[in-house]
Amino acid sequence: MPVLQMRDAAFAQAGRLLAGRISLEIDDGQRVARSFASGREAAIVALMASGGVKATSGSVFIDGFDPKIQPTQCKRLAGYVSHELLPLEFASFERYIEYRAALWNLDSDRALGHARHLLEHLEGVHESFAYPLVGALLADPMILVLDRPQAAYASRMLAVAGSRAIFSTHASDAEAAAWA
Repeated sequence: MPVLQMRDAAFAQAGRLLAGRISLEIDDGQRVARSFASGREAAIVALMASGGVKATSGSVFIDGFDPKIQPTQCKRLAGYVSHELLPLEFASFERYIEYRAALWNLDSDRALGHARHLLEHLEGVHESFAYPLVGALLADPMILVLDRPQAAYASRMLAVAGSRAIFSTHASDAEAAAWA
C-alpha cells in the first residue's frame, strides 16, 4: 500500500481552483519532488499531502487513512515542514522541541535528546530550516512532506530524513531536481 496516494486531488476556494488535479503514489522509502506553477500552489499541495488542508475534490490517502475522516492519524503519519520561517515565540530550540513533544505526547527530555542528535547532523543548515525539520521528525512519521525546501540544504536534510518516504513541492524545476 502506498504511503501517500493522491487521486485527482484539488483545492478550490470560492469556485476558483487554487491547486490541483494532482495524482501520484509514493511508496515507503521513495522520494518524489514536484514543481508547480507558483509557490502558493506548491504550498497548498504540500498541505493537502500532509493532511493539513483537505482536498475539495479528488482524494488523498496517507497510509490508507483519509485526512477528511481521520485528520489526527494522518498528521501523525506525515511530518510536514513548512516553507514559512519559524515563529519568533519559538526562537529557543528547547522551547520549540518541548512544544513539539507536547503536541505528540512524547517525553520532553527524550525528545530533546533525540532532537539535539538530529540537529548535530544538520550543521550548516540555517536554524529556520533545521528546527522545523527536526520538529517534524520527532514523531517518526512514515512520510516527510517538504514545502519548497532550499536546494542548498538538500543533501544534509535528506540524510537526516533517512530512508522514509519524502514528498517535496517546489516552484521551479531547478529546485525540484536537487530533491529528486
